[in-house]
Amino acid sequence: MRYGKILAAALALTASSAGLFWWRSAGAGPNDAAMAARYAAPLPVQDRPLGVYHIGHSLVGRDMPAMLAQLAGEGHRYDSQLGWGTTLKSHWGDDAINGFDTENAHPRFRPAHEAVKSGDYDAVVLTEMVEIRSALRYHDSPRYLALWAEEARASRPDVRLYLYETWHQLDDPEGWLERLDADLDRYWQRGVLRPALGRLPEDARIHLIPAGQGMAALARAVKERGEVGNIRDHTDLFALTPEGTRDNIHFNDIGAYFIALIHYAVLYQKSPVGLPHALLRADGTPADAPDPEAALLMQQIAWDTARTTPLTGVAP
Repeated sequence: MRYGKILAAALALTASSAGLFWWRSAGAGPNDAAMAARYAAPLPVQDRPLGVYHIGHSLVGRDMPAMLAQLAGEGHRYDSQLGWGTTLKSHWGDDAINGFDTENAHPRFRPAHEAVKSGDYDAVVLTEMVEIRSALRYHDSPRYLALWAEEARASRPDVRLYLYETWHQLDDPEGWLERLDADLDRYWQRGVLRPALGRLPEDARIHLIPAGQGMAALARAVKERGEVGNIRDHTDLFALTPEGTRDNIHFNDIGAYFIALIHYAVLYQKSPVGLPHALLRADGTPADAPDPEAALLMQQIAWDTARTTPLTGVAP
């Protein structure tokens, strides 16, 4: 009995150590020079409505893609598959999707493999779970990002693939802004994106939707200027819990609007400045809107973020 417990503990430690070793050494894939060459040319602008498929969880949600469709205007199409904190691995089918029935009980649901294999979408936006550190340690993010990319490219070689850079808890002990500054390179690019590209043909590109970087830029802009419209600081983009306290990870309507702006700027490669700011939720009810002054700042920052963050595919 004692031997069995010791053996089980040893195996658990070995597995844990192996996972930690992989996570720390996940710098495989193209080097800096190869990445620069692969992404040297911006994506050509597609001056037409797009079909977009979203794979993700509550940091995609129902309302953000609906707001993106309203920003893009007539002809924009979208569908999604969502879950609760769902990994790319779970969406692939190698783990269960928590909350599947609840999160996909809406008209825009389409099963992920069916959607990606259909070739119906100009762009596929892939969202990994948060905490990204846990995704890397335990859920083999690069492998599953590459598998989704391979499936999409096999059905439609010209499909545009995007990795949605999200964010972490507001109360992260390393510091919310500090982690946004550091994580783009150490986790999203070197931890997830580059190793995934190492599994794909040399002409394959997966671009970034830099929502975390946009959040950081907006936080700093509001701090510098003081209150802007109905945004006092970046926490005003986050929801309230049923108890009335601040939700540390999920956006509210105003946050969903800002993330939709960043998606629009990257996917359409156009400035969102001047687009509407009073939009509807997915269920057709009016969303809580930023004031015009706040909306303008958010639009400007979304466009600046799309143009200045590496690997978005948007011309600087």
